[in-house]
Amino acid sequence: MEQGPSQDITLWVFMSYFLLSILLVGWLFWPFGSTIVMAAVVTGIFYPLYQRFERKLIPALSSLVTCALIFLLVFVPIVFFISILTQEAYDLYQMGRSAEINAQVQRLLENSHLIESINRFTAPFGFQFSGDEIKTTASDLGKTVGLFLYRQTQATASNIVSFFVNIFFMLLICYYLFVDGKRLLAFLIALSPLPQDQEEQLVRKFQDMAGAILVGNGLGGLIQGVLGGIVFAFFGLKSPILWGVIMGLLAFLPIVGIGVVILPAAIIFFINGRIGAGLFFIVFYALLTVCVEYLFKPRIVGQRVQMHTLLVFLSIIGGLKLFGILGIIYGPLVMTAFLTLTDIYHRSYEMRMTTKPSP
Repeated sequence: MEQGPSQDITLWVFMSYFLLSILLVGWLFWPFGSTIVMAAVVTGIFYPLYQRFERKLIPALSSLVTCALIFLLVFVPIVFFISILTQEAYDLYQMGRSAEINAQVQRLLENSHLIESINRFTAPFGFQFSGDEIKTTASDLGKTVGLFLYRQTQATASNIVSFFVNIFFMLLICYYLFVDGKRLLAFLIALSPLPQDQEEQLVRKFQDMAGAILVGNGLGGLIQGVLGGIVFAFFGLKSPILWGVIMGLLAFLPIVGIGVVILPAAIIFFINGRIGAGLFFIVFYALLTVCVEYLFKPRIVGQRVQMHTLLVFLSIIGGLKLFGILGIIYGPLVMTAFLTLTDIYHRSYEMRMTTKPSP
């Protein structure tokens, strides 16, 4: 009687089939990757709200009510602003292409001694600026910002059916994640070959980072964007909604923030002789930054996220370049995965990798 294959061979054959099936499932779900990730993040953000409803309602109805609120609170405002943002972003892009920005900068330079002041400051460092360089920089900046936002909003506005289909799929995934999310998470943890404590640490880090990005930075960006847009509209500046959205996105960046928009606007007011408006913008920026960054965000986020400020900045910039506007979320999540796995490696596997086997 011939002896059957050894257990080791059987195991390797099974693992090959198993890994192949995982690759095929990943390939099958790949077209919905962004939708699944967004659904998982949104579910984590709104899960405390679902738990509140679950105390009084059955899980299915609680999930349905929560998904309805997500649609009303998140997607209805997005649809409302898309058309406005598309037009304002296109206007900004056209201003960058035309001579309008150059003419405005030329008037500012003629009515001030800005270039002389800048050159006196930079002379010891060997740098000199000319009016043409400043005009070209302002024009290129207007074109770049306007074109980026126009493409992002146009992609949604030009295919509104696809947009609502993606929303439907995302809410459908959210519905089942609210109801069965715990069982799915337990299934994935049990399936992983890593120890349970390491899996739980990785999941916890992802939940904390998602909460910090969307709850802390998201609400902070919403506050700064709305207030900034209102101030721009009050002082008669063009495209207040567009600049409010830009400030809301810049609020995610921990180093530059909304100062990229507010401080140049204050300088322009000073150059035009509107000293009071310029001072108001500076005071407004200082108070808003202090209240949001040092009072609001620490109370919301707490100490859950331990990531260097520069890493957050670079991960968001890299995410924007690779994934578009969703890179604000994906970039820090990728960095979180790397840092968490690095920590697990140092605590659990570094000694095994560096210890030499005894002869």
